[in-house]
Amino acid sequence: MSKSFDDLLKQVNACSKKKVSVAVAQDKPVLEAIKLAKERGIADAILVGDEEKIKEIAAEIDMNLADFEVINEPDVQEAALKAVSLVHDKKADMYMKGIIDTKSFLKSILNKEVGLRTGKPLSHVAVFELENIDHLLFLTDVAFIPYPSLEDKVNIIRNTVEVCHACGLPNPKVAPLAAVEVVNPKMECTVEAETLTNMNREGEITGCIVDGPLSLDLAIDPEAAQHKGATGRTIVGDADVLLFPDIHAGNLVYKCLVHTTKFKNGCILTGTSAPAILTSRSDSTETKVNSIALAAIVAEALGK
Repeated sequence: MSKSFDDLLKQVNACSKKKVSVAVAQDKPVLEAIKLAKERGIADAILVGDEEKIKEIAAEIDMNLADFEVINEPDVQEAALKAVSLVHDKKADMYMKGIIDTKSFLKSILNKEVGLRTGKPLSHVAVFELENIDHLLFLTDVAFIPYPSLEDKVNIIRNTVEVCHACGLPNPKVAPLAAVEVVNPKMECTVEAETLTNMNREGEITGCIVDGPLSLDLAIDPEAAQHKGATGRTIVGDADVLLFPDIHAGNLVYKCLVHTTKFKNGCILTGTSAPAILTSRSDSTETKVNSIALAAIVAEALGK
């Protein structure tokens, strides 16, 4: 079981070498991450975009383009379609966003002819290694579905559990979060959390343990669970997955962790036929490299 990003990197090294296709690759932070991923043996890459601009950036960061396949396509939309089609046609294992807006990137993923549609809803998962938690923490959905319905939450859990399994967690503990840990009919997210828990117990949601509603402290702090007398719960401060009631809660927690804690993290889009790496321009190079590593592990699991 992977408990840190060092563990995940060891897991990557045990996999067959993966290849990432980058849409509109003429982006310095992304090329820096691709260069590091290559140097660390995490993944090879195909760079699709404006070749002249890619060459300029590569020279600036001392990146040897002879180590990479470069496909010249100056048009942004066409570059995205060419890049995603490489993954669709299994010439690459995962798909990464370069200097293209998120809407256009997602549009290429959903393209009926060359995209990565599966019929399942898409969702986002962020994986964190935090100093005071002894295992990886999976946050979902912090970036994609604004106001998930009950059905959305079921799909988010299923998508995230697939990632957990790929990372070596056979039965992850999923905490549907709320401001309180009891069901309150006036707080819809607590009612939905109870429904998700019952669906898990009845075998409608499998491959994990669901226990909600839970407040954040009870989900991640065993001492808080003990003080609050919640030791009879299935999750007592040892949740693997934090399922947020909406994108606001998820995004606020994500940014709070990024800007106030010592951490490592990686993010991918799930529900696709191959992993899609959707990071923010503000994410560090290390986060982008970790996201490539996470995608490689999921690609390995999907290929089995």
